[in-house]
Amino acid sequence: MTGRRRVAAASSLLLALASAGCLTFYEVQIETPIRAKLDISQFSRVLVAGFVAGGTKNIDPNAETARLVRSQLRNKSDLRVIDADVIDLVEEMDKRRPAPTDTPAPSPSPAPVPNASPAPAAEVLKIKDEKDLAAYEPILKDEEFWKKVGGEYPDTLIVTGTVLFTEVARSGMVNRLKSYTDSMGRAQYEDIREYANMRGYSLTPKFVFIDGRTGAQIHSEAFYEEALYNEGTNTPALSSYFELMDKLMPGFLNALSTQRIRGTRTLLIKK
Repeated sequence: MTGRRRVAAASSLLLALASAGCLTFYEVQIETPIRAKLDISQFSRVLVAGFVAGGTKNIDPNAETARLVRSQLRNKSDLRVIDADVIDLVEEMDKRRPAPTDTPAPSPSPAPVPNASPAPAAEVLKIKDEKDLAAYEPILKDEEFWKKVGGEYPDTLIVTGTVLFTEVARSGMVNRLKSYTDSMGRAQYEDIREYANMRGYSLTPKFVFIDGRTGAQIHSEAFYEEALYNEGTNTPALSSYFELMDKLMPGFLNALSTQRIRGTRTLLIKK
């Protein structure tokens, strides 16, 4: 008898016993531990240094991610979280770029207009996509830089990485519940498929863990999540950001500590 036939036969037997009143079914809550991916016993503190971030001007992904990760680590990690200013890694990389040698001659400035207020400088989004992000990623492998950062806080694990939070748009068939009233006057619902334009955000973080004593990377983990809403729905960028981070935080925390996944199992008791 093949494995598939054995399973089918066992299922048929269980159903027959249950029908005959020989078995009682119980739903049992269980917790499954998932072991941490990193051994952090050698570290006493953790520094969330900052992230190479971009994708949108609607929020500051660097500051928001650092603030959220610190909060999660305080609540769900045994490491002491260091309070320090968030490092602007994009600015740090820009400082290292050589200044252009051949600069064109400046064009004549227009005559100033009396009593005119100066125009505000437009904020430039330096990282719009993954291609822009790649130009700044080398700082994550600069061991001397991270060793210097870690030197201020002995026995410290450094958390850094990249965060790309961008607007997305999708079109296609989606499922939705449609309400109707049946012949008895009762409210009913049915699942229908319809074409819709969806807009939302995608979040692509990569968390990099660095030994602050040596500046070397010891682990990295990348995630991707997206949230789409009906085109007419006005969802604030920050709300969507927290919704997406809430989905991937358990995966991040599992790198540092054992997590417990809750679920249910069916217990069969013979009478």
